[in-house]
Amino acid sequence: MADQPKEWQMDLQPFATPVMEQIRWFNHYTLWFIVPVTLFVLALLIIVVVKFRASANPVASRTSHNAAIEVAWTLGPVLILFFLAIPSFNLLSYELTIPEKPDLTVKATATQWQWNYEYAGEKPLAFDSYMLKDQDRAAVGKEDRKIYPRLLAVDNELVIPVNKTVRVLVTAAPTDVIHSFAMPSFGIKIDAVPGRLNETWFKAEREGLYYGQCSELCGKDHAFMPIAIRVVSEDKYNSWMSAAGTDLSGANKALIAAVDGVKSSVQLAQNVSN
Repeated sequence: MADQPKEWQMDLQPFATPVMEQIRWFNHYTLWFIVPVTLFVLALLIIVVVKFRASANPVASRTSHNAAIEVAWTLGPVLILFFLAIPSFNLLSYELTIPEKPDLTVKATATQWQWNYEYAGEKPLAFDSYMLKDQDRAAVGKEDRKIYPRLLAVDNELVIPVNKTVRVLVTAAPTDVIHSFAMPSFGIKIDAVPGRLNETWFKAEREGLYYGQCSELCGKDHAFMPIAIRVVSEDKYNSWMSAAGTDLSGANKALIAAVDGVKSSVQLAQNVSN
């Protein structure tokens, strides 16, 4: 029941947000153009190799102009690009238009090699998120590797309420390098640039635990800078937020016990990004 990469998986991850739903649709939509064009070009290459090889066609044609073919190979790509451009521009506009009144604003700051999260609001909360080490699993209650996979699980996840619009401010430490905040199931990927504040948004429509990674070559430990976002019900989020201000570790353990206690309710999305 877990949303995670499988062996020989060829499609994108299951979507958890409206943006990723549209990205998956657009990916499938483009295949209706890409596959026929690829097969058509392959067929032409086979015809050229078989029909116009030296032994079968010793006298080469001197044809240098064909109006019908030239019109076809001009109009064909134009029409294809037209049908690709319209939904592409609509998707980009939807992704880049930040909702005016988000329910929650979170700042994600990247450093080598961890993420720091800050919640804006009446009760500000900030904490670091490191990759979970094997020797620390028992202490934090994350021994199940199917839910908390090696190299992707973290000690402190970013906790978000379900069905709420979240604005994410992304940056990197002033003396650091460029990182990239990426969460495949949410359809977001944005650079964290030192001294610059970028922003993106998402609205997770189902509860679960989702994994991403820094998607920018940020140094020798680039592969060990995962991102984990836990989406929970609003009641669980409020309880976690109330306790996290004074005891983050205890709040996380209580949330894990509440969520992982019902295995069928856990949905997992992992990503092994390049």
